[in-house]
This record gives sequence, C-alpha cells and structure tokens, in this order.
Amino acid sequence: MTNTRTQPQLTPALRNLGRTGPAVTSPGLGAMGLSGAYGATDDDQSVGVIHRYLDAGGTLLDTGDFYGAGHNEMLIGRALRERSRDDVVLSVKFGANLVPGGMPIGFDGSPRSVHRSLAYTLTRLGTDHVDIYRPARLDPTVPIEDTVGAIAEMVEKGFVRHIGLSEVGADTIRRAAAVAPISDVQIEYSLLSRDIERNGILDACRELGIGITAYGVLSRGLIGGSSPTDGPRSRYPRFQGENLAHNTALVERPQEIADAKGVTRAQLAIAWAAAQHPHIVPIVGARRDDQVDSMLGSVAVELDASDLARIDELLPVGAARGERYPEQFMADLDSER
Repeated sequence: MTNTRTQPQLTPALRNLGRTGPAVTSPGLGAMGLSGAYGATDDDQSVGVIHRYLDAGGTLLDTGDFYGAGHNEMLIGRALRERSRDDVVLSVKFGANLVPGGMPIGFDGSPRSVHRSLAYTLTRLGTDHVDIYRPARLDPTVPIEDTVGAIAEMVEKGFVRHIGLSEVGADTIRRAAAVAPISDVQIEYSLLSRDIERNGILDACRELGIGITAYGVLSRGLIGGSSPTDGPRSRYPRFQGENLAHNTALVERPQEIADAKGVTRAQLAIAWAAAQHPHIVPIVGARRDDQVDSMLGSVAVELDASDLARIDELLPVGAARGERYPEQFMADLDSER
C-alpha cells in the first residue's frame, strides 16, 4: 500500500540521461541497501521507502538482478503493483555470478547471459520491459561489442528501452557507443571519488553525449557521518585504520558551507555531484523515510561558482586515502585500468 504519512513536497529535478536516454528525476533512488547490503532490512518498510520516493515525484529506481540474489527485483516488483508502469524508470544491472552467501565471483557479459538474465528480471519485476539495461562490469572474456549488440537486439524486440554501461573506461565507452546508442554510464563519483575527471571517462561521456548516473555519492555513508568499524563496509579500505581517521576528518571540511546554507553534508554532497554537469544524475540509497526526504531535499541546495571552487579547495581530487573497493573487487573495474 502506498505510504500515506505526511510527506514534504520535495519534487526531484528532471534531467535527461545524455542525448539519447530517458528523462529521469534527480536524484534517483538506489535500491541495493533494501536487500540487506548494509544490514538487516524489513520488506514492508523497504516497500514504504520506495513509495515514499515515488509519492514525492521520483521516477528513477536503480537495481541489479544480483542484489539479494534476486530479492531486490522482487521487492521492487511488489512495490510497483499498484503503480502505473509509465511513471517509473527502471535501471537494471546484470551479469554478476554469485555463490551461496551472495558474493560475486566474476561477471558474464555473453549474449547468452543477456537473454537469460533479462528473462528472469522481467519476471521478478513483473513488467514487460526494462527502461535501462546494463552489464554491471566488463566481462574481460567477451568483447563489449557482443554484449551491447545482444542488448540492442532486446531493444529492437521491445524488452529494453535504453542501453547503459557500468564502471567501464573511456576506450570501452567509445567501442560500445559505436555499436548502439548509450544512455548513461553508471560509475562511482563523489567528493571523495573523482577519478573520472582525470582518466578520460567524463570527457568521453561529454563528447559522445552520454549521461552519468553517479553512485556512491555519499561514499557509503562516510560523508553523512557513518563510520562503521564492523559490518560489510569495514572491508573497504577507506573505512580501515588510519585511512578512516584521515577520511573522517576530510569529509568534515565542507561543513562550513553546509552550515551556511542550512543543509546537511549529505545534501551538500548530492547537490555537488548534480552541479558538475546537467547530464549527471546522483543515485542515492535510502532505507528509511527520513533518508528519502533528506536526499530529495538536496534539490533545493544551490551551489554557485564560488561554492564549487571552495569545495575544490577543501576536498581536492585525490585527497581521500584508500581504494574505493577491496583489492579483489578493484580488479574487476575496467574503469580503473
């Protein structure tokens, strides 16, 4: 049932994902955390979170068929039963091979995987099409042309509307775009993760008219003040030892700007990502209603040139310590090569 509790009128902003992608609301809602990625969740509460976002005018829901080994797609499907399909933009990642316990052990970007994974996704979501479909990572054994070509076939048949990419480098982006129109590249981009500004990825997307859906905007809670010493995030280098102390102090630097604007650091960070380019859409996770309200409140944050320059001074590129993923996962990132 749709959440009927009093809700602030915080309408997300509408943006186009590149020249060929759909119009979506910014920020989008990242659903991974609703399937236990950061601790136990309650399905009824999680459905309420999705409704909270949609009731406020949000449209973009981001998921992966491997989030909770399919649980996340079924959860979204449940939440959308009473909704008009045309009011929601579903962005889905596929390709992660899981073992019991949920850990990925490589990625399958083969045409066979495209067809098989999409069939399961459509059933779990309870829909006849996905708006954006993308490989979660580059499969080093399969040319990106083959993966994108297989998704393009699904576009022709009406099962997919747009093709996206995730965590790929500039060369892969160009090769993929030569096969079919690419709506957006999903990649980590935040005040602490700005490598796309210097490794050619951002330039390639701008040149080709490809949007960016920026995840990790809050650096897995670090920017918002979450610094867990146990649980899943404790495995990430930025949350370990001296790195954690350094990074915790680092994210406190823009507090002066947030205070001056009467917003939280998290809202400032989301607004910063959106301010980098009109075709960048932050994807933000939420597990509670108040977190949804907070992320949508970032739409009202205005940052002028002097604000952005000051933030660059406080948090220059490369200031964070520690890789953004554990070593074994960094090896899967074509964007880091």
